[in-house]
Amino acid sequence: MDWITGIERAIAYIEDHLADEIDFAEAAARSYSSPSHFARVFSILSGYTLGEYVRMRRLTLAGAELAHGDARIIDVALKYGYDSPDSFAKAFRAFHGITPSDARRDGAALRSFSRLSLKITLEGGTIMNYRIEEKKAFRMLGYKRRFCGSPSERTEQERDFFVETRLCQFLLAGMQHDAVTQYGVLTNFGDDGYDYYIAGMVPEDLIDVHREAQYVGEQVADLVGFEAVQIPAGLWLVCETERCQYPVEKHLTLRGEAVSNWLPDSGYALRDGPEIEVAHWFDDERYMARYIEIWLPIEKIQ
Repeated sequence: MDWITGIERAIAYIEDHLADEIDFAEAAARSYSSPSHFARVFSILSGYTLGEYVRMRRLTLAGAELAHGDARIIDVALKYGYDSPDSFAKAFRAFHGITPSDARRDGAALRSFSRLSLKITLEGGTIMNYRIEEKKAFRMLGYKRRFCGSPSERTEQERDFFVETRLCQFLLAGMQHDAVTQYGVLTNFGDDGYDYYIAGMVPEDLIDVHREAQYVGEQVADLVGFEAVQIPAGLWLVCETERCQYPVEKHLTLRGEAVSNWLPDSGYALRDGPEIEVAHWFDDERYMARYIEIWLPIEKIQ
């Protein structure tokens, strides 16, 4: 459970330095992990990236100071990391819905984003279907978009991405010769968000779509922006949702349960690397249903 204590220590460090420059490497060190590992676990457990958490906590404190103190707006802006009154005012309005000047008025309505408090509970009665697999390195073919913002905003962006790219999905299904399995790859996690690939398990001789232009056409390849997605070798924790008609929302909950409930007591830790989502469609004689597998990169704790 050392890593749980470590994340609590990292959160405490961030909170103590909201009015200073935050050293995210130092925060990660206090969590007994690398910066990338800390950022990944923090995002999975909280639903927010580190950058989002810091921004909303700083704007919460800035709003309170303007409403209940007499500090100048420019001083409050500089205190919480904004270089100019304009950038501060834009961020403040996006978060609170009013300008910094309006926050000084009696009865001004402000928003508050509370400090995170990590609570891990290991309780009986929860069944999670999982397996651990070791795989060699492999490549997939996909096209990406970067998702940023709050968890609800990123979910909406993913939904729009799938709706807007039906042609790409059709091409991938044809190249992988499988119309009932869909892949998603999450990678390049950062303080602002992550890259999301809609991908296919395409044969190796089709991965380089420009070289094998006779299969898909150079113009189509340029249009959809296909690129190779490298998946490194290693161990994977594979969890799956129940079979149902709408498993999309369930897989987000499952991802959090895998990290908060299974991982602490498993002898494994998350390793650097992409995550993979695999949606399987099937016919249960009532409706077309599916289940989703979540592939989390893990490594044995020494």
